[in-house]
Amino acid sequence: MNSSARMEQLDVLRIELGVLRQEHRDLDDAIRALEATGTADMLTVKRLKKQKLGLKDKIAVLEDRTTPDIIA
Repeated sequence: MNSSARMEQLDVLRIELGVLRQEHRDLDDAIRALEATGTADMLTVKRLKKQKLGLKDKIAVLEDRTTPDIIA
């Protein structure tokens, strides 16, 4: 893979990473808002938290792919 294609791929990964981070923040805000009402459906909150954890895992994978390998 040439350098230009690698840079384009990294740009796409960084954009995707930004989108996932925003979704993670949005879920966090939604969970806090539901919990603040005091009448939140616990099953819904639990599902949102599980979805948030899934996003966190995807974010970690993308961060690993965008971070250059360091040879010790």
